[in-house]
Amino acid sequence: MNRDGSPKRSARLPKPCYILDEQIGFILRQVWQRHATIFAREIGINLTPTQWAALAKLAETGPCSQNQLGRLTAMDVATIKGVVDRLTARGLTETSADPDDGRRLLVSLTRAGQQLAEKTAPNALAITRETLAPLDASERETLVGLLSKLR
Repeated sequence: MNRDGSPKRSARLPKPCYILDEQIGFILRQVWQRHATIFAREIGINLTPTQWAALAKLAETGPCSQNQLGRLTAMDVATIKGVVDRLTARGLTETSADPDDGRRLLVSLTRAGQQLAEKTAPNALAITRETLAPLDASERETLVGLLSKLR
């Protein structure tokens, strides 16, 4: 075994052309796992990252259609429907007819949802700070800028 715990390679074997540890998808998954662990520990309430995203976006934008909320939070139709259904069952969101288009439903925060979003926002900011803590300010700015280009 090597010092890093990986098995020693035979001197006769060529270096493989694909090294998993060097692949962006694998690195991003590991970073996501670390972030999700921090989120689960620090959010302090029973919210998933997707539920928090929906609450935070509604607090930011106000009422919008479920379809629009899904687009704003990068969730597909089935995922955002499940998220809104669970938040509504908990009394955190509600739906109402769109006054401009009776065929469309608007999703909005209830008073409890608004209060929860306001109470949770500092925790969410702390989660971001902890996730990015290994980086200095310039590195954080660069990372976020580069990742934004990859969206």
